[in-house]
Amino acid sequence: MPDTNQRKYFVDLLFRQSYGVLFANFVIPWPVAYIFRDVATLSEIGAWILGMYGLTACRLMLALRYFEQSSKAGIGNPQTWGWWAAGLSWASSLLWGVIGWVGFASGDPQMLAFSCVVLTGLVCGAVPSLSAFPAAYVGLMLAMLAPVTLQCLIQSGEIYTTYLLFVACLAAVNVYYCRVTYRSLCETIGLRLENVDLVGRLELERDRAQAADQAKSRFLASASHDLRQPIHALGLFVAGLAALAERGDVAAAKARDLAARLGTVIGNLGGLLNGLLDISQLDAGVVPVTREAVSVERLFADLADEFGANARARLLHWRVRPRGLWVDSDPVLLKRMLDNLLSNAFRYTHEGGVLLGCRRRGTSLEIQVFDTGPGIARKYREQIFEEFVQLHNAERDRSQGLGLGLAIVRHTAKLLGHEVRISSALGSGSMFAIRVPLAVPPATLRPPQPVGARGAGLGILIIDNELTVLDALRQLLEVWGHKVYAGASVQEACNRHGEAAEKGPAEVHLILSDFRLSGMNGLEAIRRARHYLNEAVPAIIITGDTSGACLDSTAQSEFRVLQKPLDATLLRDSLKTCLDARD
Repeated sequence: MPDTNQRKYFVDLLFRQSYGVLFANFVIPWPVAYIFRDVATLSEIGAWILGMYGLTACRLMLALRYFEQSSKAGIGNPQTWGWWAAGLSWASSLLWGVIGWVGFASGDPQMLAFSCVVLTGLVCGAVPSLSAFPAAYVGLMLAMLAPVTLQCLIQSGEIYTTYLLFVACLAAVNVYYCRVTYRSLCETIGLRLENVDLVGRLELERDRAQAADQAKSRFLASASHDLRQPIHALGLFVAGLAALAERGDVAAAKARDLAARLGTVIGNLGGLLNGLLDISQLDAGVVPVTREAVSVERLFADLADEFGANARARLLHWRVRPRGLWVDSDPVLLKRMLDNLLSNAFRYTHEGGVLLGCRRRGTSLEIQVFDTGPGIARKYREQIFEEFVQLHNAERDRSQGLGLGLAIVRHTAKLLGHEVRISSALGSGSMFAIRVPLAVPPATLRPPQPVGARGAGLGILIIDNELTVLDALRQLLEVWGHKVYAGASVQEACNRHGEAAEKGPAEVHLILSDFRLSGMNGLEAIRRARHYLNEAVPAIIITGDTSGACLDSTAQSEFRVLQKPLDATLLRDSLKTCLDARD
């Protein structure tokens, strides 16, 4: 059964292919009138011609009206137009059927033959014109052939029996061809609609690809600029440090100042690379999601403590309105989203304050972040969720962030299936909201895990085939007071430990390994190191590899993964977290 779109095409064909029939209705009546001049009166012939012309004119005006409406506001239900065309066609066919009635009533063999020729031509010629609307064709055929059939039944004689058989065969053959034509039209129109749909989808995908390509170009341009800045600054600081060293000993105060400045630059660079990594992982769909019931009260308490110092330092009102509800989400990813929203809120709020609250929306909870910042114009409310977009930071001041926070929020919300919305008024502030499904509180709450206490000096096995990285990490850990057994391969690191063990106690509390090593990956290196130590020592993978294979492999492992470049504070905290988890 054709759907609405197919019916529209069928009705279009009905009207487009009817012009040939309408032309025949204007031309053929005149030779027919001439032949029938001796069997009908002039007034009868004139009335027949006027009736034929009137119906033909109505059919022509209907077709013109149909195409006019179709090109403007639309035609509504196409079937209605089809039935109007069919009705006028049936009326015209009845007038043609009068020819058969009069011709067969005369009894003249020539008139009988002429009538059959005219009706046969009209019935056969209408097949391609009306097959798009089978009801119209069947009605036409019945209206034309019924008078002849009736005369053949009334009259007696073999000639009328023969004509009756002829009419029956003519009707059967033309109904068959009408059915075949209609099926062919169905297939043709179906293929056409599929092609139209395919072209539409291809155009949509082309537009998406072009938009993605443009976004990628903007992304790379912005990333290139933001990467060059800290690298440029880093090079200048290193050159300055080298110049000071050439003059002699560097004063402690000057060294601390340079170290602080270098730390700031490296922190900016690390923040940018970590943001890019987050975007990459979210786009690749390799971020593991662990859904569980999350306490809103506890989440808000953590955020209140986290941003409290910032609010006090900037003399901003910082209010948190928790509720004793639970939501179904990934606690780490949800907190990361709120961290980004709150960081933006504090960054762009210079007076007034920030409010973190929530409202119940049916079976969901809407977590809301309000600020009294400059607000966001409506035309920018989609754009701000793109990478590196900062409306109020045209100078690309690094202290104002990187422009990746809201992009990470958007990607994370899509991953979790949470809805993000924004409401803003220029000059009054903005409200960002995340809608999260409510969850049933867990039956039993796990008690907090005790934090293990260890001495400052740990034994750490390091495996990294980048010698500069290996040496820098070894020096840092030794400065922190740890015993380090470092090697470019697992075998070399184990040999260093073996040499130390021959001289005295050499306990290993932690393994740090790069992921991409010569001949194996970090997972295999950790497995071999544990086999050598004969103990399941805690391990951390430190890598700069962001490939899908690396992300998939590490996501399925039990090990904590840190991305290069690595902030020293994060490394220190990760060492403690990893060891505390073992305790």
